[in-house]
Amino acid sequence: MTKFLISFPASAMDVPADDMPAVAAASRAVIREAKTAGVYVFGGGINAGIAPVMVAPDGGCTAGTHPQTREFDGGFCVLELPSRDVALQWAARLATACRCAQELREFHYDPES
Repeated sequence: MTKFLISFPASAMDVPADDMPAVAAASRAVIREAKTAGVYVFGGGINAGIAPVMVAPDGGCTAGTHPQTREFDGGFCVLELPSRDVALQWAARLATACRCAQELREFHYDPES
């Protein structure tokens, strides 16, 4: 089984405030289904209220991010699935629930992780 990251940036979710409770309920329902199916690994949303820091190899910390991840925010989940086709189906379910496109990425297999 392969682990897949399904995610979206916060800016992709352009939903009226009145619709957010329905979107939250729909997306939570899909996550409950993934848990029931035994494919859910973990998920959540990036807390935009806490600034990221860079941790250097020597342990030193500085404020900020890698330039290419400056806009990393939004929601994500990791599912462990038998194929990319199945991952596409779960991503489509989440896209419908969240009312925004989802990005699908496959984790590289590492027997130590």
